[in-house]
Amino acid sequence: MSMTRCIRWPRLLTIALAASGLSSLAILAQQNPVVSSYGPTNQTQTFEQIKAGRMAVKAGIAKAHADLLKSRYNLDIKTDPLAKMSGGKAVPVGPTAKLAGVTWEQLGKMTPAQIREKGIFPYQPLPFPDHAEGGMLFPEMTIKPLPRLVRFDVDFDLPEAVLPDAAPAIYLTTRPDLGDVAKGRLVTLSNYYEIFNGILNPKQIEGLRLLLTQFPQQQFNATEDRRTDRADGMIGVTCFDCHVNGHTNRATHLVGDIRPQEFRHRINTPSLRGVNVQRLFGSQRALKTVEDFTEFEQRAAYFDGDICMATKKGVNIVERGSQAHFMAEFMEILDFPPAPKLDIYGELDAAMATPAELKGEALFNGRARCASCHPAPYYTDNSMHNLRAERFYRQELVDAMMMAHDGPIKTFPLRGVKDSPPYLHDGRCLTLEDTVEYFNLVQQLHLTPQEKSDLTAFLRCL
Repeated sequence: MSMTRCIRWPRLLTIALAASGLSSLAILAQQNPVVSSYGPTNQTQTFEQIKAGRMAVKAGIAKAHADLLKSRYNLDIKTDPLAKMSGGKAVPVGPTAKLAGVTWEQLGKMTPAQIREKGIFPYQPLPFPDHAEGGMLFPEMTIKPLPRLVRFDVDFDLPEAVLPDAAPAIYLTTRPDLGDVAKGRLVTLSNYYEIFNGILNPKQIEGLRLLLTQFPQQQFNATEDRRTDRADGMIGVTCFDCHVNGHTNRATHLVGDIRPQEFRHRINTPSLRGVNVQRLFGSQRALKTVEDFTEFEQRAAYFDGDICMATKKGVNIVERGSQAHFMAEFMEILDFPPAPKLDIYGELDAAMATPAELKGEALFNGRARCASCHPAPYYTDNSMHNLRAERFYRQELVDAMMMAHDGPIKTFPLRGVKDSPPYLHDGRCLTLEDTVEYFNLVQQLHLTPQEKSDLTAFLRCL
């Protein structure tokens, strides 16, 4: 609804009601059972009715989405016991994508038009678990310690094996000598001061407090139109509910600035590590500072860009000078994890790297053309790129999402990339091996199996 319509609607309705000879309350009471003594609401159903309607379709929608995932991926995820994320979790191994009657080598030799015609591209856009509904959705590993984040109507869809650490390590640019400051703990409002007192300055401490403070959001609020049973003091979400410990748990949402609903992209939470070296924020919005992004999230993204609904549900406007600035000051000291095999230029130290890793680096900087967008030392060019993956698949509605173009996406830093599965903006590549296969197809690189393995080995070093 446009702002003009929001303003004009009550006046036009009053004129129409006056002409009919009926009072506003009388007519709206006939049409809308939810009318208080203070006037009508804009919601025609109670919370109980909304919940019942959502629960009635939950199982069917969940089954359809689970069937889609099983048709696309092998979800019996294997891990490499010798490869660990910086927090200690085993790195998932792929590729997990299922192929239809071809091998990876055969697929890599086909043209985009041939792959599209046969309908065998393995990495089409990934729908939200209930794409017609959308909203913030958290993985089980985050919900367990934070039960206020339970949604009654839809559950997270990807297996925990392809998600980051539940309590990721925290590294600070200001105190690299401390290593992981979190030490396996999930940082919350109840323990942040104990953990960071004496390490952060007062502004950074206050910024961290705000990042851990709950604010109302589209699905988590006190109105009847919410997707949580709670309507008490334990409602709302925090920045660090998605960006857990300043990293990510890959909580998912729908991008807010595309309509209609079926064209909206699933978006996975990016890491906040290394935001001090980045110049674009948001996968597609290209906001220019982390302060802009912090303010934008509260004003619009939390409420799907609906300014009227944001007001109703209790939007919290982050004040630029004393809140967004403090939050940014903390975020900008979040460092990438250590990479002991990299030198001061972000390149492999030949004395420490394996032959496979060195071959992978040569491919990365050479024939695979990864460095065109991901140059050392941080492996990002701070730009946006359109891979035009829609060349490989038909535009059709699948699981309530249109398999359409992705458009320009920001170049994410690859430092610490092994800590951040699944990959791409929507998580359609569950492992690093899947990601290599994706780019091998989209860039038409024609890499051999050994070259793909070497490239993956290098990525694990970053």
